[in-house]
Amino acid sequence: MTKVYVAIDNGTSGGIAIIKDGFADMVKTPIFKTLSYTKTKQEITRIDFMALTNILQSAVAKDDGGGILVIIERPCINPTRFKTTVSAARSLEATLIAIELLKLPFMYCDSKDWQRVLLPSGSEDTKKDSREIGTRLFPHLSDIIKKQKDADSLLMGEWARRNNL
Repeated sequence: MTKVYVAIDNGTSGGIAIIKDGFADMVKTPIFKTLSYTKTKQEITRIDFMALTNILQSAVAKDDGGGILVIIERPCINPTRFKTTVSAARSLEATLIAIELLKLPFMYCDSKDWQRVLLPSGSEDTKKDSREIGTRLFPHLSDIIKKQKDADSLLMGEWARRNNL
């Protein structure tokens, strides 16, 4: 029996990694665009809650009794970046509701926690380094990593696995 790790790079441009028994899979966070009913016509990007719930259920199906742990990267909350903060909070709320609906245990992780261990010290371009290291550790996912533009969720899940969280 082995624990299943589900790592979620919070936000609408993030990814979701599922790691078990040294096997990993990664998908782009499911999203959709909709009108934002503000004074000016604009679109916002939101989490596709039902698709996210289905992804989490597929992780639950992999649990053979070893347990499951969802790791969520702490969202960017910065009052000087209002739109980014609102988007991150909206994404987190949808993610938390899906996790709570399925009664899954979860924890938060700061990006610096896994980056300190898996990226080179003094890394200037964390997205580039994440892509390169993710491709090296998980070569079968190289095409997905290229499309995603980083392997943050994979590396976060690998960090959790290595630390036996």
